[in-house]
Amino acid sequence: MSIFVSEPGRPIGTRLPEAFRSRRVGDVTELSESASISAEHSEATDAEFQQAVHSGGGGSSFRALQEYGAAAAGERREERVYLPVADISSPAQFSVPASATVAEALETMEEHGVHHLVVLSDNNVAGLIDLRWLLSWIHENSSEALNQSLIHIELPAFLTASPETDAHQLARLMLAHRLNAALVINAAGQPAGVVTSTDYLKLYANGGRQEGAV
Repeated sequence: MSIFVSEPGRPIGTRLPEAFRSRRVGDVTELSESASISAEHSEATDAEFQQAVHSGGGGSSFRALQEYGAAAAGERREERVYLPVADISSPAQFSVPASATVAEALETMEEHGVHHLVVLSDNNVAGLIDLRWLLSWIHENSSEALNQSLIHIELPAFLTASPETDAHQLARLMLAHRLNAALVINAAGQPAGVVTSTDYLKLYANGGRQEGAV
C-alpha cells in the first residue's frame, strides 16, 4: 500500500484517499532525494509485502511474514530491510467529532495526555491534528478562536499509511512533507493507530542503548 498525503481542507465527509477505502495494493511512493537511499534498506517494499500477503490461501500471510522475517533476522529493528509501521506505531488513538470546538480538542488532548487527535465526520476520517498546529492556529486567530468549531476550519494536510507500510519509507515521506505524524489505516478503512516522530526517536534511542551496552 502506498503512502498518501491528504491536502488541507475542512473536515466534511471522509478525507481518506480512495485507495484506503477499497484497499487496493499499489506501489510505494518514492522520493527524489539529494542523498542516495541505501540499497540494503530498500529491498522489500510494503507493496511487495501486501502482494505476498493477499496472494494465495489463508496461510499466505504467515508465509509472507516468515519470508520477510528471515531477511531481517539478526538485524536491529531500526536497521531491518523491511520494518512494518505496525511494529512501531501506537495503537492508542483518540478522536473528536468535526463539530467539536478548538477548546474541546485541547481538553481531549490534555485529558488523555496526547498530542494528536483524529477528527471524525459521521464516523469517517476527516483529518489528523496535533497540539502544535492547534496552538499556532489559536495564536493566528481572534480571541474567539477557542469557541470555533473544527468543521469551519481548514485542517492541515496529513499522511496515511497501512500497518504493512515500510516504516523507513514513511519516515522519508514525513520529512519530505514536514509532518511529525501519520495515521495508520487498517483493512476496514478505520484508524488503527498513529505513528509519530517520537516513535522513531524511541526506536533509534533504544537501538543506541543496546549498542552501547554491547
